[in-house]
Amino acid sequence: MRILVTGAAGFIGSHLCEFLLARGCDVVGMDNFITGSPDNLKGFWTDGHFTFVKRNATEYIHVDGPLDWVLHFASPASPLDYLELPIQTLKVGALGTHNALGLAKAKNAGFLLASTSEVYGDPQVHPQREDYWGNVNPVGPRGVYDEAKRFAEAMTMAYHRVHGLNTRIIRIFNCHGPRMRLNDGRAIPAFMGQALTGAPITVFGDGSQTRSFQYVSDLVNGVWLLMERGGHDPVNIGNPHEMTLLELAKRIIRLAGSRSEIVFRPLPEDDPKVRQPDIARARAQLGWEAKVPLEEGLARTIEYFRGKLA
Repeated sequence: MRILVTGAAGFIGSHLCEFLLARGCDVVGMDNFITGSPDNLKGFWTDGHFTFVKRNATEYIHVDGPLDWVLHFASPASPLDYLELPIQTLKVGALGTHNALGLAKAKNAGFLLASTSEVYGDPQVHPQREDYWGNVNPVGPRGVYDEAKRFAEAMTMAYHRVHGLNTRIIRIFNCHGPRMRLNDGRAIPAFMGQALTGAPITVFGDGSQTRSFQYVSDLVNGVWLLMERGGHDPVNIGNPHEMTLLELAKRIIRLAGSRSEIVFRPLPEDDPKVRQPDIARARAQLGWEAKVPLEEGLARTIEYFRGKLA
């Protein structure tokens, strides 16, 4: 298969490219490096089955030759990024998704949208099932990301219904692993960077808000299975093991062998109180569930960051 991956130089996008290449696919990677890094592509840059195109997905997308799939992963994805790049985040969710869908239609290719658990907002249903419509503040600071992805899902379904496009929607829950940026504002890299340097670990609120963390190899395997076996309805891909952020901070301190203290700061506006996927649909349709134990994934990620800080 020949597959286009937008956002190829990002954390998840680069792992996805590597995964696809290992399965014998020809991969066209596209990125403009607004949040991604060329360093993430080094491991497979010289692979003869990999081609890179530097382009902004919000502009017209053209790719020579046939395509079997368009996987749309381009977007700022961390709170720090989309709060600093609100207009770019909205544009890649709207214009970028439209362009990617148009390319898939022109190439008679399948289309997979990387959506997010953030479409559920600060949920009033727990755990979150795909049939829950969410609780999102459209004018809050996080709304630029939440609503961009909600719009992208609506656009994807419109192309499926109107043009008969073969589409998939994956709702990604918190993911971690090598190639994350230490300064991207998410809990795991923030906690790990602080623990490894002996700085105080900053926990927002009282730390009772919950998240569910999966390792990146489980996620990309879920993408592959969704391409192979999935339908057009959204599918949650995440680890249903839920934990508080205070518990996460303590676990990272222990795994890193750190003496960092924990300090508390005010909770950001619209920060979700809970986040846990119901993965019944992923189990039934795809035979998927997270395989990498949380502590093993955290240990791998700590060692990656330890190397970056050395």
